[in-house]
Amino acid sequence: MRIVFLDFEPIRIAGLREIFAQPDFEVAATDWPMAFREGSFDMAVVVLREHVFSLALLARLRSRHPGLKILVMGSGSEPERILEALTAGAKGWLEDTASPHHVKQAAFEVLGGSVWVPRRVLSTFVDRTIDGAKARHKRHSPHFTEREEAVLQQLVLARSNREIAHALSIREQTVKSYIARLMRKVGVGNRIALSVQAASGAWGTDER
Repeated sequence: MRIVFLDFEPIRIAGLREIFAQPDFEVAATDWPMAFREGSFDMAVVVLREHVFSLALLARLRSRHPGLKILVMGSGSEPERILEALTAGAKGWLEDTASPHHVKQAAFEVLGGSVWVPRRVLSTFVDRTIDGAKARHKRHSPHFTEREEAVLQQLVLARSNREIAHALSIREQTVKSYIARLMRKVGVGNRIALSVQAASGAWGTDER
């Protein structure tokens, strides 16, 4: 796994290097210019700093590396701030005082296809997504193939891409393609919104 650490504090970079000092990880970059110039990464751990690492830069990084899993560390845990980070492309949020154990745990969850955020924030996100889904359902009811519906059912169960691939006997890359296609059909920007809409019954069942 190629990982990039983005923070200006050398002592924190050193700490992150220590946490991920494992054979499975390769530190590919430790600053923004390198992150934008380098090739492919699997994950970025971004420490947000006011007037230094903004959410706009976070969005640019995600745009430059579409498949990148981003774990954000920031001060405080205000729901709006965390939701903004998720909207900008983050897949997880940790307070910058998190222990090495929690950093590693969050990293593996995000790499596995899950989202790591405080439960109260996830609840807020779910409530907003359901409200939006109800409004969209009045004007948009997409048609799904049988295989797409099978993938949606797995998403509702909070399965990772690897687990979905195993359950449906398909490749993990194929699962990613299905999820991307479903998000385009439904008009959402992330798998959480897709899962929530599916779980809330936002669409009618197609007649076959």
